[in-house]
Amino acid sequence: QVQLVESGGGLVQAGGSLRLSCAPSGCTFSMLAVGWFRQAPGKEREFVAAISWRGGSTHYADSVKGRFTISRDNAKNTVYLQMNSLKPEDTAVYYCAARKSAVAVSTPEYDYWGQGTQVTVSS
Repeated sequence: QVQLVESGGGLVQAGGSLRLSCAPSGCTFSMLAVGWFRQAPGKEREFVAAISWRGGSTHYADSVKGRFTISRDNAKNTVYLQMNSLKPEDTAVYYCAARKSAVAVSTPEYDYWGQGTQVTVSS
């Protein structure tokens, strides 16, 4: 069983930046594609970004393209989500997810999930 731990969330003003991290507990990210999702109050969980296990393929939601960057350091066993030019509408709980196959962009395709980290962007 893969357990994922997110960190790096917090409160930031609009226009600011945050970097989220995701690391597995008790195992490695080897051969796992990783995605970031978010869920705002009263809304469904939505795709944000994803990266293949070697890092050669990335995907982004249109709403974050040009502002967010997903990356991974397999030597450090960590996946990152760099979030720049944050907007109040980016406020949500951000979840890290992993799957033992090719990178994917939908929630049901991921097998393992973290507990989430809160990101709040004030206007």
